[in-house]
Amino acid sequence: MNKTLVAEFTAREGAEADIARLILEYAKEVREEDGNLAFEVYTKATQPRAYWIFEAYRDEAAFQAHLKAPYGGPFNAALAPLIEEDASVLTFLDPVT
Repeated sequence: MNKTLVAEFTAREGAEADIARLILEYAKEVREEDGNLAFEVYTKATQPRAYWIFEAYRDEAAFQAHLKAPYGGPFNAALAPLIEEDASVLTFLDPVT
């Protein structure tokens, strides 16, 4: 079963360009992971500093491999001071069958 989630965070005022650069570089790396099915980055139309990232992985093992990727820690460390939240807020999703 696929592992699917949404990650959300809000850019601090003035950090928008830095976050856009960071997240787009990170997205390229994540999309190359063997088990990644989707990593789509959006901002909310009515709140351009509010980011919404849709992620899907082949299965739990692929998601765990993603969490252990060597570029994840540095990305999160660089992101943390640029966002309003303490960290990305993750919401895990289940398909409706």
